Amino acid sequence: MESVQRPHRENLIHWAASRPEVLVLSADLTSSCEADGFRDAYPERFFSMGMAEQNMMGFAAGLAREGFFPYIHTFAVFICRRPFDQVAMSIAYPNLPVRLIGFLPGITTAGGVTHQAIDDIALMRILPNMRILECGDATDVESVLDVAQAIDGPVYVRMLRGEVPRLFDETKPLVFNRARVLSQGSDAVVLSTGICTEEAMRATTAVRERGLDVGHLHVSTLKPFDDPSVLEAIANARRGVITMENHSVIGGLGSAVAELMAEQGIGTRLVRLGLQDSYAHGASRQYLMREYGLDAMALVRALESLLTGPLGLTEQDLAGVRLETMRQVDKTEDL
Repeated sequence: MESVQRPHRENLIHWAASRPEVLVLSADLTSSCEADGFRDAYPERFFSMGMAEQNMMGFAAGLAREGFFPYIHTFAVFICRRPFDQVAMSIAYPNLPVRLIGFLPGITTAGGVTHQAIDDIALMRILPNMRILECGDATDVESVLDVAQAIDGPVYVRMLRGEVPRLFDETKPLVFNRARVLSQGSDAVVLSTGICTEEAMRATTAVRERGLDVGHLHVSTLKPFDDPSVLEAIANARRGVITMENHSVIGGLGSAVAELMAEQGIGTRLVRLGLQDSYAHGASRQYLMREYGLDAMALVRALESLLTGPLGLTEQDLAGVRLETMRQVDKTEDL
């Protein structure tokens, strides 16, 4: 495993070189959202809109109507909460090709409730025409722009920044509406997204070594949500399904899975790991994931509740399968 420093910043510069129709808009968070490299390389294609997100959404909509592809860069909370009406009416309703790149999703920031987008998936899921993607590693980050650009209409991306682990093969990019099948199993299946996938990989590795037949899928497309491989994995899980997300359990991945199971008549147990109808607070990512049950140990406890009872795994056991990249990624994410 490796750790990649600011993969989006470098990838955006190279990716946009042959795409003069791609523009970047920033809301006074240019360096914090890794758009500073694009600004320096293509100043005529960069717009600093200041702390005026509602205006920025309307401005981006106008650019899209003129044949450009605006890529909005700001924190996820400033895309999904403050200018929600403009996103809905100016972008989603006319189905315009605006790409909304949201940084610091969920508890990836120590900035507390004002900066933690724990409800953004829920808000974007209710908008007609909107498509939602979430990155889980450096390979996802480096390939998500191709996926977003190919979509006809608006796209919301939950983006990772800073030092990002590479969990997936560089030659196997993110694919729209297709989950990554990381392991197969019929006892239970884990569906994870975003930063929770790394924790889920640690836990599923440990429990499989204890003889449990647990499947694991990394979900990067949250809307639409009709991937046949996800449905097949859920249908084959004899003892239950666990979702794991850096978001409220209301309206996000857990809700999407619950809706799918109900519509398909799959009558097995569902356990949703995420923020349990609560806000988080300011602290390091590692602390918050442990505090709110989003880490590997929380997944082990959920699997124990579905399967055979106590597995005898401890935090020290899980540290033994800890991915090398976690040592540096676990630091507090500054604003």
